[in-house]
Amino acid sequence: MKRMGMLFRAKANKALDRAEDPRETLDYSYQKQLELLQKVRRGVADVATSRKRLELQLNQLNQQSGKLEEQSRKALSLGREDLAREALTRRAALQQQVTDLETQHQTLQGEEEKLTLAAQRLQAKVDAFRTKKETIKATYTAAQAQTRIGEAFTGISEEMGDVGLAVQRAEDRTAQLQARAGAIDELLASGALDDPTGTAKDDISAELDRISGGSDVELELQRMKAELSGGSGGGQQAIEGGAPGTGQGQSQQDAPRFDKQ
Repeated sequence: MKRMGMLFRAKANKALDRAEDPRETLDYSYQKQLELLQKVRRGVADVATSRKRLELQLNQLNQQSGKLEEQSRKALSLGREDLAREALTRRAALQQQVTDLETQHQTLQGEEEKLTLAAQRLQAKVDAFRTKKETIKATYTAAQAQTRIGEAFTGISEEMGDVGLAVQRAEDRTAQLQARAGAIDELLASGALDDPTGTAKDDISAELDRISGGSDVELELQRMKAELSGGSGGGQQAIEGGAPGTGQGQSQQDAPRFDKQ
């Protein structure tokens, strides 16, 4: 069971590595830091609100204390010592509340300063992380593009692998067809295979056709020379009588055969 659990975790970790995009992870981390910074700022705002509320209560208590002191003085001037004593007693109770509120105010003020300093430090860290994040993302994107280009040029990428195999198969097929066509031509030329159309000839027939074609060219060349030198009639007679250098003469009956050819 331990081995199966380890194997499952290894497979899951490998799958997560393939699915994970560092740029998305960096963006998510930056978003969480922004949320934390927002919470710290809200904390600062809450502490500042509480401090401000205490300041308002202190102002009210100070005003009541001053009013009681004035009332006690006025009662004492009128000979009402009992009222003056009561007013001073109430003023003493208010002064105790003022002292407690001032202590709380100092505590809140200290917490506010700490949270403000922490928010400023966190803001600096978030800004630095954002700069580093963008730098890492740009570097990762450039490295990824360079890797894909290199894989495409070398043909080892998954996208180009199928294309490279298709090209290789096409080249192999083309070479096979060329070899087969060359082999068939050789067999037709040697006479091992028969051409039912009659267009293919063996080596001997091809050589005879070549010699015959060369003789026709020589005869045509002699006829043209004769026409240029002595006119069409004299040239025709010269050719019919046998031109020098051809090795044989032709009779009058052979002339139409020559013209037909």
